[in-house]
Amino acid sequence: MRQKLRLLALAISLPLLGPIADALEMHETETRIPWTQASPDGLSALLVYADLPGKHPLVVITHGTAREVEPRNNVTPWAFLPQARWFARRGFVVLVVVRRGYGSSGGKPDYLDNGHCPDTNYEGAARKSAEDLRTAIDYGSKLPQVDPTRVLAVGISTGGMATVALTADAPKNLIVAINFAGGRGSIADHDVCNAPSLIAAYRDLGKHSRTPMLWIYADNDKYFWPELAQQFDAAFRSTGGQDQLIHAPPFGEDGHTLFNRGISIWGPIVDDFLRAHNLVLFPQPLPEITPPNIPPPPSLSDHGQQAFRNYLTLGPHKAFAVSAHHFASSTAQMTPDSARKNALENCNRLAASDKETCTIAFEENSPAK
Repeated sequence: MRQKLRLLALAISLPLLGPIADALEMHETETRIPWTQASPDGLSALLVYADLPGKHPLVVITHGTAREVEPRNNVTPWAFLPQARWFARRGFVVLVVVRRGYGSSGGKPDYLDNGHCPDTNYEGAARKSAEDLRTAIDYGSKLPQVDPTRVLAVGISTGGMATVALTADAPKNLIVAINFAGGRGSIADHDVCNAPSLIAAYRDLGKHSRTPMLWIYADNDKYFWPELAQQFDAAFRSTGGQDQLIHAPPFGEDGHTLFNRGISIWGPIVDDFLRAHNLVLFPQPLPEITPPNIPPPPSLSDHGQQAFRNYLTLGPHKAFAVSAHHFASSTAQMTPDSARKNALENCNRLAASDKETCTIAFEENSPAK
């Protein structure tokens, strides 16, 4: 699936690009990364970049692991479209990769290599995850719009720890990496199976990691809380790992969702990190994606209308459900049916207190028939 969205025309020219008289296009293309260890279909991925001249650094982004099995089977790369656009607006070519065994990617999933609690093998599982990132980097480095000498890696949760493991056996073109709330083995809020084993894995990874890293953990992260994150950091640095640990302020009900929903919080932190490593490509980012001019469902409040405009910019498969006083959406799903099902369930849960029933108002960006 391919999308092309138009960015607003820039009010000023960017010196590195020359004058830009017209709007730019943002390319968003679902693709497959061929790999025998992810047979038969390879790795599911999403390529996002602005239509700019020249070659640009590559960013590879990867996901976490839900505690329940069903969400692991429904991971799509479109879930990280807003984060990919954040980097693309700064001039990077972005490749979001779904690791083996998740979503529609082939192969054996990395969480099967964690071991059986309490007999854990967190380092082995993280290193297996890093193989997927290395494969994605090799694929992305060959793309015509990519500068193969400058690669960044970004991961959340198990993907964050995979990114740390990648730096312990880093490709030569990996210049920096970012770990959002990295870890493994969370079995309940504030409960990690065999936490000493997880801390020891970070210590061992630090022995071979020399890539500059940024680590971001929210103060109310219920998977890997601040005291545990500090132990990860101390263990990693004790053997030579090079990271900057940032404790972000509390976010929502669980700060583990910071990367997914808190771009306004982590964006300035990452901007500072990029600046410190001479990776600010433009004086200012390219403009935000603007939604198409599609009228919202008539029942929506001002808050609902804003949510609908945001919905219009997100990736497939998606649906928007409404009742007389409530709304909900589901985006970046595996199928249109699952998008409709999730949107209705979410909306009806909200509407139950008012004894209302929701219906699907939009499928993708078109009114439901």
